[in-house]
Amino acid sequence: MSNVFEFVAESRGQSGKSAAKRARRTGNVPAVIYGGHSEPQMLMLNHNEVIKHLAHEAVYSHVLDINVDGKTEKAVLKGVQRHPAKFQVLHMDFLRVTMSEALKVHVPLHFTNEQTSVGGKKGGIVAHAMIDVEVSCLPTALPDYIEVDLVGLDIGESVHLSDIVLPAGVEIVALAQGPEHDHPVASMMASKASKDEVA
Repeated sequence: MSNVFEFVAESRGQSGKSAAKRARRTGNVPAVIYGGHSEPQMLMLNHNEVIKHLAHEAVYSHVLDINVDGKTEKAVLKGVQRHPAKFQVLHMDFLRVTMSEALKVHVPLHFTNEQTSVGGKKGGIVAHAMIDVEVSCLPTALPDYIEVDLVGLDIGESVHLSDIVLPAGVEIVALAQGPEHDHPVASMMASKASKDEVA
């Protein structure tokens, strides 16, 4: 069985809706791998294996091995289309990775010390404005997640993108667009109980 960071795929010669439907009827997920310095290639993956892989958060922010007909390519997962009503993956997009070139990927945010923060001890509640952030880095520097420490956050305060401590070699894409893009990531709100205490 392949590991969580390897997707075993078959090439599929045909594109279009009818070919995709045929793939789904046989228990497969149609996909495409594109970018890098090669032409886009249509793929087909086993649906059950895809579901197992997607259960791991790190798959969404990790350089993956895409094994196509025995040949392995490096890629990141750029898109997953799911059925609105069924437990079914309809389509996947993979972007080829060149190890010497920077890539842009959305990485999950992990929030720590919510309860033990300054505001948390006062009964405050954290409102998350973001659950992930787009970063730019070389594939070798790509983190599985980025930790946001809320220990110093008091009621009425917010943590912004510029407050996040980043791993070496990692940049937040939005911050490169100017200070007006320094958006809040999380805010400490007063709960009803804490408001009543103040009153």
